Amino acid sequence: MPGPGGDVVLSEIVDDDVEAVVALWRACGLTRPWNDPYRDLADARLGETSTVLVGRAARDLPALGDGAADSDDAGPGDVVVRAGEVVATAMAGVDGHRGWLYYVAVDPRLQGCGTGRAVVVAAEAWLAARGARAVRLMVRSTNEAVRGFYERLGYVDQDCVVLGRPLGAPDARDAGR
Repeated sequence: MPGPGGDVVLSEIVDDDVEAVVALWRACGLTRPWNDPYRDLADARLGETSTVLVGRAARDLPALGDGAADSDDAGPGDVVVRAGEVVATAMAGVDGHRGWLYYVAVDPRLQGCGTGRAVVVAAEAWLAARGARAVRLMVRSTNEAVRGFYERLGYVDQDCVVLGRPLGAPDARDAGR
């Protein structure tokens, strides 16, 4: 699946992607000390109703000169992303009739270039192909920028409160957060 302008190619995760995916999640601030991202990744890969989609740069991508894909010391035209580099993810799963999105991430150097939209659309297509009739996601209430991104994609507040509690396993501490 090509991404925006053919610059990003999306496919399901492979073993060699794991370290780069976790590094991207950390760079995007998606991990929390009480959640093991490696376990979340492994769990998503176990079943037929969940996956992790990975976006890789289809070619070397230059700095844009306007800050959208710049690193601190890159000038316009300098390569900031190498071909094949993991630059986006979305974890997707179906719970029956609903699809859920987690760990939607875009490399900060590519944010604002359409890559986020492309990865969400691909994840929605994956969910729809597996029978999901609706899609849901959770955004921390303090993350206004990301809420705006999803609102521009047509996501609206579902007027519900997310409740949770640990199920007793020592690694289930995150259920209540």
